[in-house]
Amino acid sequence: MSGSIMLMPAMGIHVFTVVIIVVLVVLIAALVALSIYGKKLQKKQEETQKEMQAASQSVSMLIIDKKRMKLKESGLPQIVIDQTPKYMLGQKVPIVKAKIGPKIMSLICDEKIFDMVPVKKEVRAILSGIYIMDVKGLRGNLEAKPKKMKLMDKLKAKVSKKES
Repeated sequence: MSGSIMLMPAMGIHVFTVVIIVVLVVLIAALVALSIYGKKLQKKQEETQKEMQAASQSVSMLIIDKKRMKLKESGLPQIVIDQTPKYMLGQKVPIVKAKIGPKIMSLICDEKIFDMVPVKKEVRAILSGIYIMDVKGLRGNLEAKPKKMKLMDKLKAKVSKKES
């Protein structure tokens, strides 16, 4: 033997088969661990949502500006920036600058309703601290901007027009 390693089948099973079985077991274990962790995070998020609903209040405000900004540059209070995790400081979040009574404040908006928030209009918003949870028009309904059509949707629309 000149320094080469011979891989012998163990109990009649080839080495390749053993390696595949070990990899499958590790993948299954990782999948189970991720599902358990995901359920815990989902419960925590639901509890947080309930707390925010309990602490929410309806406020009339004039929306001055809205944009997606990094948390550091958003103009939020320093205590909010200090409490956020480091990995979140670089991410862009939907920020709304609004006049509530005599004060002009920077607020964080829910991602789902950010596109519905009108600029330079007065709205009735449901706030929980500095987080805008919902927006309703004060003198009328709010219209969401039509979403851009994806390439596949455009092609399907063209095909359906040609068929009819």
